[in-house]
Amino acid sequence: MGIHTILNDAAQALFDKKGSNILALDVRKISSYQDFVLIAQGNVDRHVRALAHNVEDELQKNSGLRPVRKEGERDGDWVVLDYGEFAVHVMTEEMRERYALEELWRDADVVNLEIKTGG
Repeated sequence: MGIHTILNDAAQALFDKKGSNILALDVRKISSYQDFVLIAQGNVDRHVRALAHNVEDELQKNSGLRPVRKEGERDGDWVVLDYGEFAVHVMTEEMRERYALEELWRDADVVNLEIKTGG
């Protein structure tokens, strides 16, 4: 299973639980420790935790992947699921604005995600 399929699965898991502002970045040119990052937003800390849990469940079910490391679950305003080759950052709007990861990785290429919106 390719990385783009895995990123799409993670993005779909976020979308399905009402995650917003979902963005995937290819950071291979600018990062020595990770290839891709997926960033999404939840409404409040409980929502952020629920989004992260859904990503974790879906990636394990679809790809057999488990995060190497998880951080931020207790506070819930920014949860990071580190899968080695890529990481998923789920955060509240306040944390996303404060830490501006898109700005940090502004030289990264945006990955085109294929999210099924239903209908």
